Amino acid sequence: MTSSSSSTADGPGANGPDERRFDGLLTTPPGGGFSALGAGLIPDRDLTLQAVARLHRLLVPEMLTAAADVPTRRRRICEEVAAIEPLLAEQVLLALRFRDRIEARDCEDGERLRASQSIAHDMIERLPELRQRLFEDARAAYRGDPSCRDPVEAMYAFPGMLAITRHRIAHILYQAGVPLLPRLVSERAHTLTGIDIHPGAAIGREFFIDHGTGVVIGETAVIGDRVTLYQGVTLGAKSFQVDESGNLVKGRPRHPIVEDDVTIYASATVLGRIRIGRGSIIGGNVWLTHSVPPGSRVYQAEPLESGFEQGGGI
Repeated sequence: MTSSSSSTADGPGANGPDERRFDGLLTTPPGGGFSALGAGLIPDRDLTLQAVARLHRLLVPEMLTAAADVPTRRRRICEEVAAIEPLLAEQVLLALRFRDRIEARDCEDGERLRASQSIAHDMIERLPELRQRLFEDARAAYRGDPSCRDPVEAMYAFPGMLAITRHRIAHILYQAGVPLLPRLVSERAHTLTGIDIHPGAAIGREFFIDHGTGVVIGETAVIGDRVTLYQGVTLGAKSFQVDESGNLVKGRPRHPIVEDDVTIYASATVLGRIRIGRGSIIGGNVWLTHSVPPGSRVYQAEPLESGFEQGGGI
């Protein structure tokens, strides 16, 4: 006598576990770009961040493992570039496909492929330029921090240097119109350093962020050359415009313009599309929402000095 199976050809167990149990993970809500998410792949976060970290390492090939002499470094650089460029191009391609889905662009995939390869190649070609910016930022750190023994120490260890360099990489992708990846790169640097720089911010040469924790630089901020920021500084928006439907208006200039040779001390908050004139100094804890001319000195008012008796200050 034989026994019969209780499962049917169409039921669970006929061909292993019921794959449809997790269909809830395949559904997306309508609107807000979610439909574009469900219609195809998006870039791999880990692969993208690994590629960017490898690019960053190439800016200081003296730190590459087992590359003690120039010929070895030259060979290692070429090997790394040959490996990184196609990896980056692949993630850029996925990002461009996502952009075209969300914006309903009529674009051939061959055109996107050529664009992704061009963007990745341009990033590789700009590595020597990024190395020079790194040296300049390191010199600014050495010049501005009495505890810094030499510029190499800043390049090697300072969180501000990491955040600025990753920003410069992210900004290139941002300017090329690549979605997702620039913000991913900047937010990874934010996670590592506590410094939040939007990839859209335009930052000049010899930029120094001392200590760095809590610094926020908004999307449309413009920063000149030889600017120094201390921990807790915010270059933010004063308000957000909305359209007739109550939705936020995107992309309009709303963050400060900081001219050359400006220093902004710890926990100062500078808001709105205002201009901080060249050579100005903004003191710690200042709240500033209006433009100041070149050479300004802006400090808090002197605190009131009065005594408290029997817990009167609680």
